[in-house]
Parts: sequence; C-alpha cells; structure tokens
Amino acid sequence: MNIISEIKITSLPLLLGLAVTSTALQASDLASRFTDNNGDLTADAPSDVKKWIDPDTLVFAYTPVEDPAVYAQVWDDFLKHMEKVTGKRVQFFPVQSNAAQLEAMRAGRLHVAGFNTGSTPVAVNCTGFVPFTMMAGKDGSFGYEMEIITRPDSGISKIDDIKGRNLAFTAPTSNSGFKAPSALLAAEFNLQADQDFTPSFSGSHDNSILGVVNNDYDAAAIANSVLQRMVSRDVVSTTDFTTIYKSQTFPTTGYGYVYNLKPELAAKIQDAFFSYQWAGSPLEAEFKNSGEAQFIPITYKKHWDVVRTIDNALNVSYNCN
Repeated sequence: MNIISEIKITSLPLLLGLAVTSTALQASDLASRFTDNNGDLTADAPSDVKKWIDPDTLVFAYTPVEDPAVYAQVWDDFLKHMEKVTGKRVQFFPVQSNAAQLEAMRAGRLHVAGFNTGSTPVAVNCTGFVPFTMMAGKDGSFGYEMEIITRPDSGISKIDDIKGRNLAFTAPTSNSGFKAPSALLAAEFNLQADQDFTPSFSGSHDNSILGVVNNDYDAAAIANSVLQRMVSRDVVSTTDFTTIYKSQTFPTTGYGYVYNLKPELAAKIQDAFFSYQWAGSPLEAEFKNSGEAQFIPITYKKHWDVVRTIDNALNVSYNCN
C-alpha cells in the first residue's frame, strides 16, 4: 500500500490510506496502532519487548533529492560514525519520492531517516517516526524559508503576475513545496490552483528549481535551503532566478528513528547524531552555505507546531490506520 497518491491541489492532499477530511488536525493524530502515554505526540516504543526490533543492518534515508547518489557521498562519513557508535552496519537507502520514503518506514524497511518539514507529520502519525534532532547553525539558530522563484525574463515580477501561468509545487506532503504556499497564496493573494494558475508537481525542490531555470515552469515554490546548496555547488547561478516571495522561517528536515527499535539501539542512534564532529566533514562542506553546523535536540510537539498550524488551516487530518 502506497501512503501517498497523486492529488489535485484544489482538494488538498488526498492520501492513499490517509483520508484527508474537513476535520482540523488534532493535538494527536497518531494511527490507532500506536500509543502516546507521555503526550509528546509521537509513538511510544512497544510495551511488549518481543515487538522491539534490533536489525543487524540499519537502513538510513535522506529526504528525496534529484540525485540521491550525491547525498550518498555526503552522508557516507556520518554513517560510518553511526556504525562505530551503534555497532551495526548502516546502509544508505536512496529514495526518489516522499511516498517511497514514507512507505519504506511504514513497511519496516527503513530505520533511521531525515524527513522533510512537511512530511514529518505524516511520518510521525502514520509510520511511527520519532524525530529528535535537526541541523542548526553554530549559535543554535535553525530553519529555512519558502520562496517563490521565477526566471528574470519570465515576465513575472510579483505574485499577482502568476495568474494564468504555471506554478510548480514539489509534493503534497511538502511544507514549503506545497502546503505553506497553497495556504499563503489563498490567504494573502486570493490565488487558487486550477482557477488562477496551473499547478504542477515536480517531485522535489531540486526538480522545481531546475524546472524554472530551464523554462519548464514559469515559477516554483521551493525551500531556500535547497536553493542555497544548489548555488554553492554551481548547479544553478544567482542570475538564473529571482525571488518574488519569501515566507516566515520553518523548521528544517527532522531526523529520527522508527518507534519500535530496541530502546538501547535508539539511544545509540541519538548519540551518533549528537557526537558527530562536523569540522572538516562532508556534512559541513555540503550544508555550511545554508547555515547548518551541528545537530541540535528538538521535539516534534514544540518545533513542528507551526507546521501543524498550517495543516490545521488547510483542514488536513490523517486517518492512516
């Protein structure tokens, strides 16, 4: 069963196995197979120790990007560190879509992951994902903004100019790639997909950015942290695009593990993140241009409150039993 199916933007995210309803997102929307006795909005480890899993090989996946092979190299040093801390073999699992990543964890094939901002609530509620950290700057600051970008020669200089044009989103579960821009365009500019502009789904922020630069899309809603990294790698140039909208700051990718890992193993995974030395590492080289320099502790209940508020405003609720 795939968790996410293709959707129509005007109907809000329709999920295969996750029925979107008109009921606002509640304080806890965990699937019934999970328990949350401590009220942190994430799934507790099973009370029955026989249901704990202790795999010989841990499988790790980073949020979908255009070229997963690039990030396999970026994460290789960190995964070797995790192997030393946990005593387990750690395998990088390249995923091409949010749906594939969510389904892999739901099916038990994925143990540790970084889910993008908008997918994190789906992962928490439907797969048992327990986020505990995110990347941050040296001063502890974190976050990114949603930007709507276009080409300098597109004839679009302000949001109202999107009327009658094509706007790319990334995926239905993406915060900056779909949910936030959908809510903001409607609330601030009275612009509705299919009515005022033609929506497309590119599959990733990388694809949306390249689609704008290569004239596949007139404009795109993207996470500027991804844009900054692509500029730093010379994939695109700052002269290739212009920004016509920038949002408030959102939390970045949430990193965590599946709820039914043996608690001692889950604790070692947390230690691997917090003990990793960034200085001179491939992670530092890749993420320094978007400001990240360390992993900091987070809680889903606190740090994803703004994202749940957006879901609430969109009347999104998940029924993923």
